[in-house]
Amino acid sequence: MKKQKIEGWLWQEFDELQSTNDKAKELVEQGDNDELWVVTAKRQTAGRGRLGRAWQGFEGNLFMSLAMPADWANLNIYVFISSLTLFNIINKLKSNINVKLELKWPNDVLLNGAKISGILLEKAARDYLIVGVGVNVKASPQPGETPYQTTNLAACGFDIDRLELLRYYLAEWNHNLEIWKQQGAAVIKDMWLKNAKGLNEEISVSLGKRIENGIFVGVDDNGALLLKQGENVMKILAGDIWFNED
Repeated sequence: MKKQKIEGWLWQEFDELQSTNDKAKELVEQGDNDELWVVTAKRQTAGRGRLGRAWQGFEGNLFMSLAMPADWANLNIYVFISSLTLFNIINKLKSNINVKLELKWPNDVLLNGAKISGILLEKAARDYLIVGVGVNVKASPQPGETPYQTTNLAACGFDIDRLELLRYYLAEWNHNLEIWKQQGAAVIKDMWLKNAKGLNEEISVSLGKRIENGIFVGVDDNGALLLKQGENVMKILAGDIWFNED
C-alpha cells in the first residue's frame, strides 16, 4: 500500500479493493481531523455507479475516491465539479486528437457520444463527502454489456496512464473548487451547461417505470434537470437521459 501527499490530498493506493468508496469511508471513520483523502486501487472488484448499477473494473483503468469535508447546502456544485473536472482534463489533453467531448446530465463525460466515466457521490461520517470516480483509461465494456455505449481513452487516441490522470484530476479539482469559492456557484453551473449534450433539444428521460419527453432547457440551482413540456417545466432530480440519436 502506497501513502503520500498529492496536490494537498493524502493518497493511499491498494492493489485490490472491492470499492474505493467503501475504503474511503473507513478512513474517514478512523480519522479525527479535516484531512483530504484520495483512495485508488489497481483492481476494483465490486464498484458501483448511480442507481445501484455495477461498474466493471478493468485493470489499467482509474478507480478513485476523494473524501473531504463538504458544504452540504451546495451538494449539487460538487456534482457539477466532479464531471467538469474530468471534462476539462480531457479537453486539455486532446489537442490534435479529433474527438467530440460532451457532458451528460447529471455527471457523465462522453467521448464521441460514448460514456467514458462513472461518478458516484456518497455521504460518510463527520459530514464528509465521498466522490467516487471510475474512468475507462485502457479498457471498456463490450457492446451489449451495458445499456449505453462506452469507450476508453486509449481507444480514442489518448496516451495516458491512470496515475497521471489521478494527478491531473486532483489539481483540476482544486482549481475548480477555488473558482467556486472566488466567483460563485453560477460560474461553475454555466461552465457545465456550456458543454452539456442535448441542451435546448428534445430528449427523453427514463424515470424507472415511465418516460418523460420534452426540451432540455437547463438545470436549477439544486442541480435538477429542467424539462420543458409545452408551457410547463418539469424538475427531475434523478433519471437517465436518452437523446434522439440513441
